[in-house]
Amino acid sequence: MEKNIKFPVIDLSKLNGEERDQTMALIDDACQNWGFFELLNHGIPYDLMDNIERMTKEHYKKFMEQKFKEMLRSKGLDTLETEVEDIDWESTFFLHHLPQTNLYDIPNMSDEYRTAMKDFGKRLENLAEELLDLLCENLGLEKGYLKKVFRGTKGPTFGTKVSNYPPCPNPEMIKGLRAHTDAGGLILLFQDDKVSGLQLLKDGDWVDVPPLKHSIVINLGDQLEVITNGRYKSIMHRVMTQKKGNRMSIASFYNPGSDAEISPAQSLVDKESEYPSFVFDDYMKLYSGVKFQPKEPRFEAMKNAAVTTDVNPVATVETF
Repeated sequence: MEKNIKFPVIDLSKLNGEERDQTMALIDDACQNWGFFELLNHGIPYDLMDNIERMTKEHYKKFMEQKFKEMLRSKGLDTLETEVEDIDWESTFFLHHLPQTNLYDIPNMSDEYRTAMKDFGKRLENLAEELLDLLCENLGLEKGYLKKVFRGTKGPTFGTKVSNYPPCPNPEMIKGLRAHTDAGGLILLFQDDKVSGLQLLKDGDWVDVPPLKHSIVINLGDQLEVITNGRYKSIMHRVMTQKKGNRMSIASFYNPGSDAEISPAQSLVDKESEYPSFVFDDYMKLYSGVKFQPKEPRFEAMKNAAVTTDVNPVATVETF
């Protein structure tokens, strides 16, 4: 576990003062050496976050908890005796924001909950775009470069995975969410500040991501690793189950559009890049079947596909 290393926590409000250069350096270091960092004073109202946490937990209790218990029984997970490696101990539903929303198609959401999630989603979208410009500044890319790449011809894709990780009687037998890197671009997580569980792989050790109240955890997806030519990395992470407490997780994914052309930025390539060039939808077609496997074979497969054939995009698979 953790070996006296301090998880990067960044006060975003310091970008507006004398500590701007130091704060930018902290962001750059976190992107290079962690692939994760936690934001404080990010500009999203705390009362909005409190309301969303309350309504998310109420929604689970009222409409999803019984379904989760029924799922456990149907799969024989309510009486675990041996380790399970191909199922996650989580209850989830998905919201799409861009290019089109499904917010009004989700059953059993109150009007208050829908309104709050719409507001929250828009604020997270704005924060994601602000962060992408900060990354451009640190990378020496022109302002707006990453947003332009993500846009493609149809605009970026943006969605939210709302998860609950209920108490597990045998946490050593099953993960809340198996280890993986995220396929997309920039991930913004509003996590439970009382029940922990999120861990990332740092220098061969699993490190806890601290549950800080009103923070937004940021992590980088595979696409940013490719575009930055490996300067920034996507990192393996997982969710551990707990014997006590129901952990809330609201993860929003700001991803490239389905037809966005992804490749290493030329200004970040000295000679020849080891990273592939591809259409985002093609990467997702591959990722959907190998999410819980290492990313390097995915990159190699995309390089080989580019050499041997022209792979036509297909219907977009779930990206979050």
